Amino acid sequence: MEFNSFMDRLNEILTKEDLITSGKDASMLKVEFEDYLLEAERLDQVAVLTARAEGKSVEGLDFKPMKDEFYKLYKIYSEKRKKQLELKTAFETENLRLKKELIGRLKEVIQNEEKIGTAFNLHKEIHETWKKIGDIPRDKRVEIQKEYSRLLEIFFYNIKIFKELKDHDVRRNLQLKQDLIFKLKNLRNSNQSLREIEEALRTLQDEWEEIGPVPNEEWEELKKSYWDVVRGIFEKINLHYEEQRNILADNISKKRQLIDSLENILARNAEINSLKEWDNATQNVISVQEEWKRIGFGTKKENEEVWKIFRSKCDLFFEAKKQYVSRVEEMFKMNAESKRKLIDEVNAIKHSKDWKETTEKIILIQKKWKNIGSAGSKFENKLWSAFRAGCDEFFSEKEKYFQQQDLDYTENLTAKNNLIESLANTSLSENKQEAIQQLKDFSNRFSEIGHVPKNQADSTYKKFKALLDKKYTEIKLDENEREKIQFQSKIDTMLLSPEKGRLLMRERSELKKQMEQLTREIALLENNLGFFSKSKGADKLRGEVEKKVRYAQQKIDTLKKKISMLPNE
Repeated sequence: MEFNSFMDRLNEILTKEDLITSGKDASMLKVEFEDYLLEAERLDQVAVLTARAEGKSVEGLDFKPMKDEFYKLYKIYSEKRKKQLELKTAFETENLRLKKELIGRLKEVIQNEEKIGTAFNLHKEIHETWKKIGDIPRDKRVEIQKEYSRLLEIFFYNIKIFKELKDHDVRRNLQLKQDLIFKLKNLRNSNQSLREIEEALRTLQDEWEEIGPVPNEEWEELKKSYWDVVRGIFEKINLHYEEQRNILADNISKKRQLIDSLENILARNAEINSLKEWDNATQNVISVQEEWKRIGFGTKKENEEVWKIFRSKCDLFFEAKKQYVSRVEEMFKMNAESKRKLIDEVNAIKHSKDWKETTEKIILIQKKWKNIGSAGSKFENKLWSAFRAGCDEFFSEKEKYFQQQDLDYTENLTAKNNLIESLANTSLSENKQEAIQQLKDFSNRFSEIGHVPKNQADSTYKKFKALLDKKYTEIKLDENEREKIQFQSKIDTMLLSPEKGRLLMRERSELKKQMEQLTREIALLENNLGFFSKSKGADKLRGEVEKKVRYAQQKIDTLKKKISMLPNE
């Protein structure tokens, strides 16, 4: 529905003379306008966010002039209606005061007037005035009407006016009141609106009071029937209003639950770390808004209150999303710029023939690329394709180079395999030093042969190392000498590996870890020494602990020597 349609409908309501009865229509129009505005703003926000995600510069619509124009006219309507309500309340209050005065005057006539003619004239004057007085407050109608009817009953029966009425008039009044009770019963079962029923009830009650007395023997039963049906109508009216109040209260309760749902969504805003999660949260908010539209009205005051709260929560959510999207777009922009620089770095070195250094540089650049994060759906794939192309170009050239080099290393592989076979068939000298020298010579020859094809390098090295280790175990050495020789052999074989740098670094790290563990054990043992008392049993335990400390220290010394034997590769 377009904005002008809302303004036309509001102007139409405003032109009515009686604005009091238009309250519900105006409130419904206001809620419809607010729902329309909420949907329009949501669609505008979605359009802006979508456009920005596509890289377009779009500004949202300004709905403020539309709001101001509508609420300005609505305020005029509210003020005019308020004045009418205040005037109606004032009239009803004044009418109540006038009717109470008439009741007082009627009591005075009943209690003090002895002349029937004068009393009758006074009653007639009072009754005519009573009929001319308009509505009184609804909550006082039954009470005032009952009191007035009770006094009229006393008046007609106590001042002996019925003696002057003819019997057929009394019977006629009886028939008229019976007919009126029948009308009241039909009214009670009617499907008319509550407003129409209330108006009809007031008219019939006025008619009842205008009808004269009925036979005494019929009066009690007639009066009981009258008030029974009147009470039934009032109960129907009150039940309707009670049901309406319950419905309105239930609607307010449902709306407050939706506000709680929004609160829960807002509470999780700080945990949202992706546009996808924001889109999911947005769908949840939209679902809550749709549910809000399906709920009916609440009481006017509470309805306006919960609407303001609900609207503010929606605004908070979409403002938070807007700020997040702005931050993400700025981050995407920065990430894209950083990735373009990395692409330039790769392109600058991709033709280098320094394979090792360039490989390390490109791998470092790739790690930087991974740490930068996404540049957004608009740029990420394009940037990645450019980056990947530069890296692939270098590694493709490198692979071609080493494939050719592997062909050149085939003779070296044959030579190393022959050397391994020769080592396997060699019998070591019984002289330990000569045997050690034999094995060192094999290690030197293995190293001097040079590189083998890359895919064979690791398996060839491992085969040679395993055989060399086996040969060293054949040499009969004391424990310290064997350990030193074996460790030196281990170093020598590591130096033969194509990955000697990594192996030496790992060995150094492992030795240091063992030293740290032994140092902690010594500290714990020395700490425990302080708990032993001076006794024979304690001395024995102390001796065992001190022995463990000395042994651990010796192992630390051995580890230090091993570390000093490692070359600085």
